[in-house]
Amino acid sequence: MDYFLKLFLSGTAKGSIYALIALGYTMVYGIIQLINFAHGEIYMIGGFTALILGGFFFSNGMPVGFVLLLSVLLSIVYAAAFGFTIEKIAYRPLREKPRLSALISAIGVSIVLQNFVLLAQTEKFLPFPSYLPEFSWLQPYKE
Repeated sequence: MDYFLKLFLSGTAKGSIYALIALGYTMVYGIIQLINFAHGEIYMIGGFTALILGGFFFSNGMPVGFVLLLSVLLSIVYAAAFGFTIEKIAYRPLREKPRLSALISAIGVSIVLQNFVLLAQTEKFLPFPSYLPEFSWLQPYKE
């Protein structure tokens, strides 16, 4: 039963992320009739921002709950500003142009953002220390 609970919580978390991204794709396509290929990269930038800010705030001695709240709120603001800027620079000037030019612009923005994060964060695996307290139900399954 313990293993099932871990699988259930892990699957629910991952499924929630997939649903959130799918909802964003649907809303963007429904409003501007353009598939925004950089949509996932905006989520990635928000995630990295929360991770970096969380580590910075926690290493400065802030309590865990405040660190989580502050890092999530600031990463939401940063990712939204990033998305707004991309829309203003890359998509809005192409609204009245042929649809293929906007699609090419979306692919280009996606590639630029992927490489930006790759250069800024490195492609190597870097372990990040856990600042959350240890919970027995979050430990890996052992037979």
